[in-house]
This record gives sequence, C-alpha cells and structure tokens, in this order.
Amino acid sequence: MSKLPVISGKQLIKILTKAFGFRVLRQKGSHVTLTNDVSFITVPMHPELDLEP
Repeated sequence: MSKLPVISGKQLIKILTKAFGFRVLRQKGSHVTLTNDVSFITVPMHPELDLEP
C-alpha cells in the first residue's frame, strides 16, 4: 500500500472546495469547518496533516 502525501490544512481545504464542492462554513481558532449541505468536515489549519490511519 502506498503512503499518502503530506499536505497542509490549507491545501486540503483547496482540494475539498474545488474538487468536491465543499464550502467554508466557519473557522474557530485553528480549525475550519466545511460543508456540502449533506455532511460536515473539520480541518485543522496545521502546516502538515497526518493522513495515515
């Protein structure tokens, strides 16, 4: 199994908004909440996100 790339929170938000139709709902501290009117995702605004399970 290949490893996932290391990306920042800002990069992940850009991917979710452009490719998956999410929009930023709110930001509280260093966490941004996005929605697509069906589900919600909270993304930490860190320089590196650990995406491994």
